Amino acid sequence: MPEPGLSPLQSSLPSAAAHFGAHVLAQAATVGVEAADTAPSTLPVPAAVGEPMPDLSRILRGPSGLGTAGLSLAARPVEPPAPVESVVPVAPGVPVAPGVPVAPGVPVAPGVPVASGAPASGAPVEALEIPGLYYHPVPEPDPVRVEEVSRRIKDWAVDEVELFPEEWEGQFDGFSVGRYMVACHPDAPTVDHLMVATRLMVAENAVDDIYCEDHGGSPIGLGGRLLLAHTALDPVHTTAEYQPQWAESLHADSPRRAYRSAMEYFVRQSTPSQADRFRHDMARLHLGYLAEGAWAQTDHTPEVWEYLAMRQYNNFRPCPTITDTVGGYELPADLHAQPAMQRVLALAGNASTIVNDLYSYTKELASPGRHLNLPVVLADREGLSERDAYLKAVEVHNDLMRDFEAESAALAAACPVPSLLRFLKGVAVWVDGNHYWHQTNTFRYSLPDFW
Repeated sequence: MPEPGLSPLQSSLPSAAAHFGAHVLAQAATVGVEAADTAPSTLPVPAAVGEPMPDLSRILRGPSGLGTAGLSLAARPVEPPAPVESVVPVAPGVPVAPGVPVAPGVPVAPGVPVASGAPASGAPVEALEIPGLYYHPVPEPDPVRVEEVSRRIKDWAVDEVELFPEEWEGQFDGFSVGRYMVACHPDAPTVDHLMVATRLMVAENAVDDIYCEDHGGSPIGLGGRLLLAHTALDPVHTTAEYQPQWAESLHADSPRRAYRSAMEYFVRQSTPSQADRFRHDMARLHLGYLAEGAWAQTDHTPEVWEYLAMRQYNNFRPCPTITDTVGGYELPADLHAQPAMQRVLALAGNASTIVNDLYSYTKELASPGRHLNLPVVLADREGLSERDAYLKAVEVHNDLMRDFEAESAALAAACPVPSLLRFLKGVAVWVDGNHYWHQTNTFRYSLPDFW
């Protein structure tokens, strides 16, 4: 399969970066160095409705966190994250910081030191292997953090939101969400930052399982359930007479309780822009759920391109899109909204979701009903055998991965703003960590005997 070349650059990116840099410096000069020295280094807690906006000094002096010191007029102490040994796409001529591994085969500027990567720590984990699948191995996640995140998330699920009945406990433990999130976010400054992502991941899966899938889910009435659950993320603003009834509804079932609680933690750690970005991506996810549910109701098998379109919405995108919040910094909204960045995020989500199709293939075949996944759709619409359809789905994944890396490299070359470069790296690390979790979760997944 030929290696894709770099795509044409978005002409608006350099001007957006220049505008952002000039804005940060001008505003920081207005606030003064003293304010930059005394402002907190963590992200602000958004004000409640009706209260004044929080102190703007953090925003005015530009983004904070690792990789953004060049945009600030004053140094700020930052807690160092755990070592990151995943890969990041790099374009020719783009500087690579010492100790940052890059994707194999991707050219790097001459004379720039690149770390070779340390051996994975901890005991080896049993791994499934899909021959021909393009991915990057990652080190074993920090076992201390895995244990702490696993303990906290179960306490939250059981005690705070009453997420599942006792008979589901084994499935919850087998999900291994602590190992999942530590692998996907190795640069999180603290366990509290990791917990922001972990609660959201568990809440999203609860909605999928209980509303859509095999824990009582059904396409019948799905739209109404998803709409009401979404209001736990994007609050309803109604009259005083009806506001209490809506607020009470957020405790009506475990998916809404989980969404409400996870979002409350998230908005305390994120900026208003980051929270709004997440709500938008969750609306995309729910739209994808509705499309798949509608096809199930009418027993419709989509064309391959239609299925891939649905999977661009019903996919993992909300997870890597919060990588800056979990990392303790912010990718500015004007850079996140650039078409090139939106393409990178879409490709990352699409590739990660086809990974799920491949690893969950036999699990879904063994489940009641007919589950749509890429191999099933390829077999039906292109007249392929089960084996050939699965192998073609591997090729589709590989094409998406290489496109993701090429587009990331092009964007990094066009707009080398520190926060954007760190965000691109965080998304790449998330993609690799997501694959690692699927590959090593033998409690949930097994592979077909096609080789």
